[in-house]
Amino acid sequence: MIDGILHRVRTGVQGRDLPERFGAWKAVYERHRLWLADGTWERLLQQVQAAADAVGEDWAVSVDSTIVRAHQHAAGARTDPPPAPASKGAEGSEHQDETPWQSLHARLVEVVREVRAWAARAAASRPSST
Repeated sequence: MIDGILHRVRTGVQGRDLPERFGAWKAVYERHRLWLADGTWERLLQQVQAAADAVGEDWAVSVDSTIVRAHQHAAGARTDPPPAPASKGAEGSEHQDETPWQSLHARLVEVVREVRAWAARAAASRPSST
């Protein structure tokens, strides 16, 4: 199940195009959606970060780049930039050019910062008794 979810995130493939080796595409899709909604991925990341911090590891998110060849028909592409987006969708245009990995990376960085801020606040606060 997890391999199927990671394959979808890594490749950006649609649910129905998921290879059969990962099982039923709908089950993978639904589990991914459920875990996003209930915060399972965030909790998992926090646990991994806490374990790394406990042993003194300084972990950083690193994204590897790859080279992709253009299709032969791409040789005659226009060189002038596309027209500016209309004002109707201007609010979401700042993330329009992001790839799924850039979005994931940005979210992971955000979660790491939140966890570190939470840990700093917890360390600075006095212990309370119940």
